[in-house]
Amino acid sequence: MTLGEPGELGEPGSRPAEPSGRRMSGRRVVRVLFLVVALGFGAWAVAGRWAEVSDGFARLSWPELAGSLAAVLGALVAGMMMWRALLADLGSPLAFPDAAKIFFVGQLGKYIPGSLWPVLAQMEMGRDHGIPRSRSAAAFFLTYPVYLASGLLVAAVTLPVPAGESVARFAWLLLLIPVLVAALHPAVVNGVIGFGLRRLRRPPLERPLTRRGVLVSAGWALAGWAAYGVHLVLIVRALGGTGATAVILSFGAFALAWCLGFLAVIAPAGVGVREVAMFAALAPVLDQGSATAAVLCSRLIVSVGDLVCAALAGLVSRRAVSPSGATENAKQH
Repeated sequence: MTLGEPGELGEPGSRPAEPSGRRMSGRRVVRVLFLVVALGFGAWAVAGRWAEVSDGFARLSWPELAGSLAAVLGALVAGMMMWRALLADLGSPLAFPDAAKIFFVGQLGKYIPGSLWPVLAQMEMGRDHGIPRSRSAAAFFLTYPVYLASGLLVAAVTLPVPAGESVARFAWLLLLIPVLVAALHPAVVNGVIGFGLRRLRRPPLERPLTRRGVLVSAGWALAGWAAYGVHLVLIVRALGGTGATAVILSFGAFALAWCLGFLAVIAPAGVGVREVAMFAALAPVLDQGSATAAVLCSRLIVSVGDLVCAALAGLVSRRAVSPSGATENAKQH
């Protein structure tokens, strides 16, 4: 009897099907555990920061808090759309609900100790939709230089004149903009990815990245920075920062803080660099206490936004981890 043939008695559910069923059940268990653990770590991170931000939140009204959270949710959706655009350009277009499920649940992995959980989670969930692991990894890692280049551009446009000396120490970041723009040229990206896959003895990507894919993803990244700016504007205004200067600095402050925080992760330069950068950028429009409150409130609201998006995506993913959902996926592929 060869693999895949019916059992000797011709009964349904013959032995060859059992290992597949066990693997399917095991994958469902692992995914549920990942979601539970990641949500737990995320909730713990939010709860642990509450004592720091309670005074600042007391100065914000409910409409301001709701508006700031809504802006964060919009920014997170824009980030998902950026990743989705890259993945589609590489050859794996996804429907919006499927992309949201994979992206937001995977992003929860950043709250679990260890830096590779988000990409591993996205690679695993992407398999349900026929996405090769190399393509999932390429799209994931491409989001960071796109975010970094667009964020530095936002900071360069908004900060130098209104912030002045308070952000002068970060002027060296401007030198990275032309480097990143050149590095995001499709010829460079495809060359680097191809080299990496050859070294790993993996097949090359079926479809290379195109200029249109880079531009569309950059557009979504800029939309995300705009939404993040709105969320910080609402916080800064509630804490006493008014006028056009406060608005402009809020957009640049968040972008600068994220970019410095990312660079500190890949080249450690001390804890709290993101908070220091945002505090410095907001110094011209807020006093020390208010600037500190703005930084802490922003950090917590962004964390809550991560949890909200992941929880909603997790509800959608319940269908995928149910037996019927697994059956539907198997039929599709």
